[in-house]
Amino acid sequence: MIEIRNVSKQYFSLRALDNVTLNIQKGEVIGLLGPNGAGKTTLFKLIAGLLHPDSGQVRPANGRWPSIGYKPDRLLFPNRLRISDYLAMMASLSGARAEDQEKAVFNALVQVDLVSHADKRIADCSKGMRQRVGLAQAIMGNPALLLLDEPSNGLDPNGQAEMQGLIKKLHAAGKTILISSHQLDEITAVCTQLIILNNGKVHYQNSMVEALTISPHTLIQADRDLSEIAETIQAQHPEIQVQGSKIQLRGEAMQLRREILALLLQSQYDVLHVEQKHVTLAEIYAKAVR
Repeated sequence: MIEIRNVSKQYFSLRALDNVTLNIQKGEVIGLLGPNGAGKTTLFKLIAGLLHPDSGQVRPANGRWPSIGYKPDRLLFPNRLRISDYLAMMASLSGARAEDQEKAVFNALVQVDLVSHADKRIADCSKGMRQRVGLAQAIMGNPALLLLDEPSNGLDPNGQAEMQGLIKKLHAAGKTILISSHQLDEITAVCTQLIILNNGKVHYQNSMVEALTISPHTLIQADRDLSEIAETIQAQHPEIQVQGSKIQLRGEAMQLRREILALLLQSQYDVLHVEQKHVTLAEIYAKAVR
């Protein structure tokens, strides 16, 4: 759908993006993580055409730009307008014909579950409702690609769950979606791909399935402190972590696990618990931005 090749963008002395290369594939929901100032919003604006790169290219993969809907992080609304009037104004500004505007507004309200609130003034809307108005604005005109910058920002748990449901519904309807978020649970729940930015660079990129299923680790719990054999274990296998009465092994090393269990039994330790755990998104994120 869209190719980003060796893109850099600088604001005065701040290098917001530094030689970024990415592919946005049709049908994916891509989660974009990173600390504040990592370059996420700059990347959104480059894709949306609101900024131009200093170097590199942002281009359609097949030579033809997809239609794009953009919900920025900071939503500024004319509070005196009703929701339906605001969306009608946005439809008009986007070039929709007068006879098509009412239908476009209704379709957007249906998709974000705001039909019953169409006549509510924006000033009277909750934070969650305002986020849905922003989402409705982004999907006006039925765009192929949605750019959602912090769609759950400021929402309570119920509001976050509702927003996740809306995003899943849009994906099921065939939308390609790029989401920036600080909500790790949201990224895990809705995304098929994961990208982590830090200091303007891509530090991690993978499918969500692979990210959460590769690199498992095994936790072995002994009956007492392992200081007597910790030095022996780490001299032979420095990658193994020994802390108190626990041993942590990285990866799928079945043979290594057997060796460690045998050593514990030979050294008169009782093994209380053996558990294989997969890496969490929080661990992936912490390592990427370290």
